[in-house]
Amino acid sequence: MTAVDGDQARAWVARTYEGLADVLESGPAEAWDAPSLCAGWQLRHVVAHVSMPVRLPPERFGLEMAAAGGDFGVLSDTVADRDAVLPVAEHLAALRSPVLHAWQPPGGGAAGAVNHAVIHSLDVTLALGRPPVAPPEAVSEILRQLDAVDGSWFGVDPTGVRLEATDTTWSRGDGEVVRGDSGELVALLAGRRLPDGRELAKR
Repeated sequence: MTAVDGDQARAWVARTYEGLADVLESGPAEAWDAPSLCAGWQLRHVVAHVSMPVRLPPERFGLEMAAAGGDFGVLSDTVADRDAVLPVAEHLAALRSPVLHAWQPPGGGAAGAVNHAVIHSLDVTLALGRPPVAPPEAVSEILRQLDAVDGSWFGVDPTGVRLEATDTTWSRGDGEVVRGDSGELVALLAGRRLPDGRELAKR
């Protein structure tokens, strides 16, 4: 899926989560309750979701998954709802934890770790009107990943749309032109609706 090695991926993931912690720590307290690009989730829910590996070692994760009937979506919602109310200091510490920076999703490897960090960080920064905290190379890598699967991972249909990055020379597709920076295009291909209302059709 990707030529990025484990060390490079870990460095990108660490920079992304550290940057996300910096943005949230420097912002107003009420920002934690702002809606994210993840439908139905506030920013605190996104942080609670991405930082699950810090609080759920493998054995406990297995128990939580069993309680969710083996459905990762149910597990994610349950943990996000439960842990979103944790103190802000705990959320920030989790984002800066080496445990989180080293985590790789089961079956996803290094590429999956970068994908998870970049997309969910954009759920927060785009909602706040802030630039991406992920390294530009990491955002470009995820844009490449999503282009390679033609939107299938997130159920979007880019048919009839030409996406053009305003910060690089990247483009794909033919049809109605949609321009945005690389982070915005990643979010669109990941099935998100941007704050200005732009979104791609669903399959």
